[in-house]
Amino acid sequence: MYEEFLRTFSSSQWKRIGIQRRAGVAVPLFSVYSADSIGIGDILDLKYLVDWCQATGMSIIQLLPMNDIGFNFMPYDASSTFALEPMYLSLSNLKDVDEVPFLKDLNDLKKNFPTGVPRVNYKIKSEKLSLLWKIFQAQAFERNHSFENFVKQHSFWLKDYCLYKVLKELHQEKPWEEWPIEYKNREGRSLNVLNEKYRMNILFHEWLQWQLYEQFVGIKKYAAEKKIFLMGDLPFLVSRDSADVWAHQNYFRLDEAAGAPSDMLFSKGQRWGMPPYHWEHIARNHYDYTIEKLRYAENFYDLYRIDHSVGIFRLWTIPLSEPLELGGLHGFFVPKDEHCWEAHGLDLLTVMIKNSQMLACAEDLGTVPPCSYKVLSEFGIPGIDVQRWMRDWDKSFDFKDPSGYRKNSVSTIATHDLSGLGAWWKVEAGTVDEELFKRKCQEKNISFESVSRRLFDFDHSNHGRLRWKKDVLNTGVLLDRLGLSESSCKDLLDLYKGSYDEKNKFLNFLGFKDVAEDEFTPLFVKRVLEKVNSSASIFSIQLLHDWLTLDDLFDFDPWELRINFPGTMSGKNWSMVLPLSLEDLLALPVNEVIKTINGQALRI
Repeated sequence: MYEEFLRTFSSSQWKRIGIQRRAGVAVPLFSVYSADSIGIGDILDLKYLVDWCQATGMSIIQLLPMNDIGFNFMPYDASSTFALEPMYLSLSNLKDVDEVPFLKDLNDLKKNFPTGVPRVNYKIKSEKLSLLWKIFQAQAFERNHSFENFVKQHSFWLKDYCLYKVLKELHQEKPWEEWPIEYKNREGRSLNVLNEKYRMNILFHEWLQWQLYEQFVGIKKYAAEKKIFLMGDLPFLVSRDSADVWAHQNYFRLDEAAGAPSDMLFSKGQRWGMPPYHWEHIARNHYDYTIEKLRYAENFYDLYRIDHSVGIFRLWTIPLSEPLELGGLHGFFVPKDEHCWEAHGLDLLTVMIKNSQMLACAEDLGTVPPCSYKVLSEFGIPGIDVQRWMRDWDKSFDFKDPSGYRKNSVSTIATHDLSGLGAWWKVEAGTVDEELFKRKCQEKNISFESVSRRLFDFDHSNHGRLRWKKDVLNTGVLLDRLGLSESSCKDLLDLYKGSYDEKNKFLNFLGFKDVAEDEFTPLFVKRVLEKVNSSASIFSIQLLHDWLTLDDLFDFDPWELRINFPGTMSGKNWSMVLPLSLEDLLALPVNEVIKTINGQALRI
């Protein structure tokens, strides 16, 4: 069924992974913890997750980005697309370190930063770094062969990264664009003086990255022994204030910001802030920056997710002069000529596939150009098919049978940017986005206040989602209450058709009859998971908390059970912690149910 992948440009990667259907789990490391964790999950905690996957019939662990995120704690706005995040370092398993003199420090840190709390306390990072500095200074570190080899092999990025980290510390974490001119512009003499004066500080950051490297390589080896593959998530873009941009300023378009155009989820589009790549300049250096990123990631991962893969074909770009409150409304695609998009994507993907043994997977969501589907199919790169969006949007708006999903895809209930199954069913399904509906009304010179009370049930609408009144039975009623003709509001009609009867359509899709729309039981969840796992997709990868929804583990508003709320600045983003340890995860009775679901799917 999937042998066609062996005739694509990614054939060698598929031979290495194996042509077979696989189930997996997606999870950010900050959301899990073990009895050994200090304040946050660490790299060695992944052993428990590997064991859980083996016990439940899964063979892929998809991680969120593991890159150094500085002190803004947003994984897709990283300080480096090479360096790993130091707060994920296991303090009790440092290489060539005697931990005994620091046991009190470790115990105090663990007491001050307990695990199992609902949200990550990111103060753990600075405290962990302080203790690591103390350990580093006390041990009279000697440059052994392993360390020397690490520094030599990764010189492309490591030297610049360590200099950047020292300069950030010297300038109270100010962005590099606010540093003195000699550092901002990387004047050679000034950097040489810095190298000499702060050689121990630089060595410390090299040592941190070496320790992280050693632990992560060990985890990959452990996973391989258990026949579990690790999938990395490589951010497509990097923070404007990053070692990458500071070291390679000509590789970025610094007068612009990347984002996404307006769509059904984000009425103003999105403005992420990261600078777009200057691909022409990168190409002149034979894509060294792109290739080196992949080669370093290969040490840790068997597969990788190309974040925002549609940006490889064309990227929505917003001038920095545009007001922030307009989001991504007034931008443009680069390249501007859509006839160049396919060739642009072909060139970049060719470089990526040629220079890595990892199997590429693509996050092809949002406004997707048709050429993306064509090229991903030709290259044998799986995209993402999200169950709630797999519908006949042109006619019936029914949910598609899973057999109609793309073979070259990862089928999923939700991604980290979406609500989980519980929140979607209880809050979003059968609703429209309030901000989007307001904007549509404004475009048509309709008073939102006057029509919304006639259309929506505000007693059962929350979290910015508007639920239709049950008596808005058809498009005729909708048009009458809007006071518009059919020809003047096709977009509003499509919003209605896609959402009004959404719950009933989904229940029919699951094969349920005479089930209440608000019912959310373990049987319902099991059927959803069985459906997504039975798709034609080569892989089925679900968020860990969606797998765990099979059990009655969450006694709070499911809306809060979410990794990220895109387009918002909130402490709820990138801080969710699951309400059980990894040891408890391994002991759950529901693991047998999960194993059965996966076993049935893999026999299809």
